[in-house]
Amino acid sequence: MLELRNVCFQVDNEGKEILNDINLTIDEEKFIAITGPNGGGKSTLAKIIMGIEKPTSGKILFNGEDITEVSITERAKKGISFAFQQPVRFKGITVRDLITLAKGEKISKEEACEYLSEVGLCANDYIDREVNASLSGGEIKRIEIATAMARKSQLSIFDEPEAGIDIWSFNNLIRVFEKLHSQTKGSLIIISHQERILNIADEIIVIADGQVTEKGKKEDILPKLLCKSKEACKFYQKA
Repeated sequence: MLELRNVCFQVDNEGKEILNDINLTIDEEKFIAITGPNGGGKSTLAKIIMGIEKPTSGKILFNGEDITEVSITERAKKGISFAFQQPVRFKGITVRDLITLAKGEKISKEEACEYLSEVGLCANDYIDREVNASLSGGEIKRIEIATAMARKSQLSIFDEPEAGIDIWSFNNLIRVFEKLHSQTKGSLIIISHQERILNIADEIIVIADGQVTEKGKKEDILPKLLCKSKEACKFYQKA
């Protein structure tokens, strides 16, 4: 479904290489977790897949089509969606408007409320509120996840969705991603450091120093990550 061929990204004014010769294939209906040290290039990779950034070299193919030069809007139409680490706020647009836009068709208040309930928000309290500064970062993040559920994209990308989420909401978030993956029949790419998110993925990709250092099934990669310390290794073996 998604293929990256020899993708590189360099910051023009600095000459610094953020991504170096990335080659990846993401198959249909896969739950992929991307992890690795801060500054390794994970978020940049996600933005390049969405079209927010353009690679310095290399190609991006989606369903066999070269989308390297395709705009964000066109990628969204083709079935790719992106949830920011710091979600965008939209003055003058209500939560109901946002969910309706994501769905791409007129929906009832009851249906819009169902999506909010899925992410742990009381629908009546939020459905007609503006998506602006009156909402907390955690509330905005959950609303953004609700829109992703309504959109049902073929490929959904989430950049550290757990950021700003409290413990109860994080527990609910795990369930939401599992349901999103099973119901949409699409693929998920989630950038995260959280073990619980890594543990529900089909595959884990490790990005460090702008390169793919590990890629494989969760069962093969997660023990390696946890066993970097003796304490973590013992914990994993007992689990």
